[in-house]
Amino acid sequence: MRVALVCGTYAPERDGVADYVRRLAEELRSGPDALDVVVAARAEDGREPDGAVALAPDWSPRHLRGAARALDGLGADLLHVQWAPSAYGWSGAVGWLPALVRTPVVTTLHEYGWWGWPGWVPGRAWPLVEGHGRYDRESGLLGPRSRALVTTNAGHAEVVRRRLGREPTTIPIGPNVPGPGPDAAGARERVRARLGLADGVPLLVFFGFVHPVKGFRELVDAAALLRDEGVDVHVVGAGGFASLALPGEEARSFRAEVEQRVADRGVADRVTLTGWVDGDEVSQLLSAADLVVLPFTAGVTTKSGSLLAALAHRAPVLATVADERDADLVDGVTVLDVTARRDPAAIAAAVRRALGDPALTARVAQGGQAFAANRDWPAIAAAHRAVYRTALEA
Repeated sequence: MRVALVCGTYAPERDGVADYVRRLAEELRSGPDALDVVVAARAEDGREPDGAVALAPDWSPRHLRGAARALDGLGADLLHVQWAPSAYGWSGAVGWLPALVRTPVVTTLHEYGWWGWPGWVPGRAWPLVEGHGRYDRESGLLGPRSRALVTTNAGHAEVVRRRLGREPTTIPIGPNVPGPGPDAAGARERVRARLGLADGVPLLVFFGFVHPVKGFRELVDAAALLRDEGVDVHVVGAGGFASLALPGEEARSFRAEVEQRVADRGVADRVTLTGWVDGDEVSQLLSAADLVVLPFTAGVTTKSGSLLAALAHRAPVLATVADERDADLVDGVTVLDVTARRDPAAIAAAVRRALGDPALTARVAQGGQAFAANRDWPAIAAAHRAVYRTALEA
């Protein structure tokens, strides 16, 4: 079977969905049930992206027919579209793809339930436009016409059922960093020595793109509050600022804002910004962490690859939790809940509580690792192969 994974922009170092596609493609190509997989994406600055076939300069309506012809020319049995608005330049035109290609389509909805295209359509008009499932405000014809729909979490699946009247297959995402390697045992000593940490100073690690919605500014403020209370901690922000969601000048401006905040709070000796680092270095940091802190302003969900990477490294995770209160995350053994978002004082209090109860953090670390073990990439690839077989039989 030949499958084309359609990714809006294939830049794994700048986009979580592209990183997901890279890992999925690698896993689908391996093992006794290996598939012939090609990744297809828009051209990067007029060039073919590394590891992918270039389809068109962008995903605008002007270039969509050309992209459709290129996709049909790949000789794939299935096109698997990976849908997230930012990956397609915030254009919903790709949603018309099922009407333009001969090849059967499967779609994964990585983001769902909050967006509409075009943006000028009033919210109250969408039910009329959608026509009881014939069109979808977010995914165009991808949702109604794909032979199979995949969601990554139960919340998105529920919106699909309610809006489109379809039953998607939910395939959870996996960690975006490989699990601890054979040298993980010495990671704590190596990382602490490199950072120059004194004995007894806890290491708090934030991992992921450093964006305004990730709560890193509040974590900086919490570090200052802890210092004022006589609690020594060192925070490492492991991740780049630039991404598809926060490009170019926006990323540079936000990094400058964070650096200024660190200086203003007087915690330059307690906060380290690494910028983008490779998977091996992230693995070392996660293995060395006393706590991984993910204070996302909208709350963390199980579609966070950073969360799953931390859990897979048996790191105790302290996180804000989304409004839907995902039962997988608030079961008392998977993560420690900060209890309030956008609240440095709540983060500081949760850090104190966790650091003061080693038995609690050990229990949570063990529970998190067990949770992540059920979401490894071989299982994810096997679930996709099953979806592809069913779609081709339809």
